[in-house]
Amino acid sequence: MATYKLFLLPGDGIGPEVMGQVRRVIQWFQDKGVASFELDEGLVGGAAYDVHGESISEDDMKKAMAADAIIFGAVGGPKWDGIPYDKRPEAGLLRLRKDLALYANLRPAIVYPALADASSLKKELVEGLDILILRELTGGVYFGEPKEITDLGNGQQRAVDTQVYETYEIDRIARVAFELARTRDNRVCSMEKRNVMKSGLLWNQVVTATQKDGYQDVELSHMLADAGGMQLVRNPKQFDVIVTDNLFGDILSDVAAMLTGSLGMLPSASLGAADEKTGVRKALYEPVHGSAPDIAGKGLANPIAMIASFAMCLRYSFGMGDWAGKVEAAIANALDKGYRTGDIMQPGMKQVGTVEMGDAILAELETLA
Repeated sequence: MATYKLFLLPGDGIGPEVMGQVRRVIQWFQDKGVASFELDEGLVGGAAYDVHGESISEDDMKKAMAADAIIFGAVGGPKWDGIPYDKRPEAGLLRLRKDLALYANLRPAIVYPALADASSLKKELVEGLDILILRELTGGVYFGEPKEITDLGNGQQRAVDTQVYETYEIDRIARVAFELARTRDNRVCSMEKRNVMKSGLLWNQVVTATQKDGYQDVELSHMLADAGGMQLVRNPKQFDVIVTDNLFGDILSDVAAMLTGSLGMLPSASLGAADEKTGVRKALYEPVHGSAPDIAGKGLANPIAMIASFAMCLRYSFGMGDWAGKVEAAIANALDKGYRTGDIMQPGMKQVGTVEMGDAILAELETLA
C-alpha cells in the first residue's frame, strides 16, 4: 500500500476548524487500511506572520515542495490589516501558487439535490447544476509587473497593476480545459475581454489555435467575461467547463459559489504541470471560502468545502477516483438527511456545527464503505 505525503496548512480564522474535520477523514482512511498518509503541518498566512514575521517560512516552503499534495485552509483577517503589503497573509498562498507553478485552478460548482432551494437563484435554474471553472493561476494581473503606487505630488498618486500573458501560459491552461471537458460533457467556453484588452485578444487567439491542435472533438465557444458573469446567473446550466484568466476566474468562481447556496460548499484544486518522468503534478487543495473571522473559534464553520477539497486530492493526486466519489456521496447523503450548518440552514432542517457535520459525513462514509 502506497504512502502519500500530505502537508497540511490550516492557516487563519476557520481554517484550523475545518482542517480538523479533514484530519478525521484522513484518519478514517488509514484506520480502514484504504490508504496510508504521512502527515506534516505548517503555518501560513497571519498565523505564520505572528511566529516568523513572514506569511510562510522557508522551512514550510521546503516541506510544501516535497509533499505529494498540500491541503490548505484559509488565510487573512482584520488582525493583520496593517502589516506590510508583501507580508500580508494572502502573500503566503500566492507564493505557494507561484513557486510550485500551480497554474491550473479547478473550481467545480455543483448543486447537491438537497440544496437546490438554498441557492439565491430559482430552483429550476440550478437543480442538477454541475459546472467546472478552470482559472489560470500564476499569470495575469496578480503577478504582472510593474505593480506599484507612485506619488505624483500635490496629494495625487497613481496605482498600476499590469496584465501580462504569454502564449505558452494560455496554451497550457487551454489544454487542461479540453482534457477535463473530455471527461465531462465535452464542451469548453473560454471567457476574456478581447474587445478592450490586448491580453484578451491573445487569449482568444491561442485558445482557438489550441483547440484545432488535437482537440477538435471538443466543442469550443467564446464569451466576453462580463457577459459570462451575467449568463452564470441567467442560465448557468448552459456551461460545462469555463476556462478564463486569473482575475476573471477569481470573480466568476465566486459568482458560481452563490449558485450552490454558499461559499462553504465549494472545493478547489490547484495543479502544476505533470512531471515528464513520473507524471506526478504538484498540487494544492483548498476550499474557496475565506477565513470568516466573524465565526472563527465558534464551531459554526461549514467543513463541506474542505472535505470535498480532500476528495479532489484523492481523485487528481492519488488516482483514487472511486473513493473520492464515496466522500462526495457521503456529503450528499448527509445533506439529504437534513444536516445543515448555519450558512446553508433551511426551514425544517437540523442545524449543526462543524464537528457535528463532520460526524454526519463520516457516518455516511462508513455506510458507503
